[in-house]
Amino acid sequence: QVQLTESGGGLVQPGGSLRLSCTASGTIPSFDAMGWYRQAPGAHHILVASISNGGRTEYADSVKGRFTISRDDAKNTVYLQMNSLKPEDTAEYYCNVIKQIGTEKHARGPWGLGTQVTVPS
Repeated sequence: QVQLTESGGGLVQPGGSLRLSCTASGTIPSFDAMGWYRQAPGAHHILVASISNGGRTEYADSVKGRFTISRDDAKNTVYLQMNSLKPEDTAEYYCNVIKQIGTEKHARGPWGLGTQVTVPS
């Protein structure tokens, strides 16, 4: 099965930037996109950005204009450039491979360990 390894998180002041990376390894299932999710304590994973196999990007309204997702298929890696960070961006960030069924995006792989992003208020 696929293994997903996230990195790049940390503690950053409001207005700062971070760049997250995620590499997929192992047996990667067929997928339509790769995405970044975040999970606050006690909450579900929320998709914040995705990039399709054709390069189309989509963003949650909460991060639009501040976050940029990109991918390097040769390295099986997806990135998330996070600018103008806010305290409400504080969460554990995860990536996953996505299968799209109709308009719904479904995470296909097991969740990795994630990478923590903390923006103090």
